Amino acid sequence: MEAGAFDQATLPGSYAATPPFGPLADRDDVLVFETAPLARDIVLAGTPEAVLHVSSDRLDTDFTVKLVDVHPPSADYPRGYAMNLAHGILRTRYRQGWERPVMMEAGEIYELTIPFFPTANRFKAGHRIRVEVSSSNFPHFDANPNTGGPQGWPGPLLVARNTLHLDAAHPSRLVLPVLR
Repeated sequence: MEAGAFDQATLPGSYAATPPFGPLADRDDVLVFETAPLARDIVLAGTPEAVLHVSSDRLDTDFTVKLVDVHPPSADYPRGYAMNLAHGILRTRYRQGWERPVMMEAGEIYELTIPFFPTANRFKAGHRIRVEVSSSNFPHFDANPNTGGPQGWPGPLLVARNTLHLDAAHPSRLVLPVLR
C-alpha cells in the first residue's frame, strides 16, 4: 500500500478493487455527509474525532471514518477530486479499552469516540468537507470477520448490519480542530 493522499475512487488496477469502479462515496456500504461548497477558506490543524452512536446485529464489528477534502471539477479532474486527509477506526470490542474486550449486544446503542490521525489542511472556498462512515477501510486496515471470534483466526466472514443513529438523543458528530 502506498502512503499519501489519493482520490477516493476505485479504478482498474486499484488493489483489491472490483467492478463497478468509481467514487467510494457511491458505494452502498458507505455513508456520506458533505457540506455545501464552502463560502470561505476553513483551516484546521490537530486531531479530529468522530463521536458515533451505533448499533449492530453482530457481537463485534468495525466503524471507520474518513475526513475528505472534495475539490470541485477542474480541467485535470473533470469529476472533481476527493482527497483523503485523515481517518480513524474502532473495533467495537475495544470501545472500553484495549485491556478487556467487550462484545456488543444486539439492539443496544453504543457511543464510540474514534480519534483520527492528526492532520492539517486548508479547505479552499468552493471545496466541500466530506465525512465517510463505513465498516471497513481495506486494505488500509484488516477486515473484521464480524464473528466476535479470536483476532486473526481464520473462519467465516459475516456481514454486519450496522446502524448509525442521528437523532437528538444520539447526536453522532464530527469534531474538527478548526483554526479559522
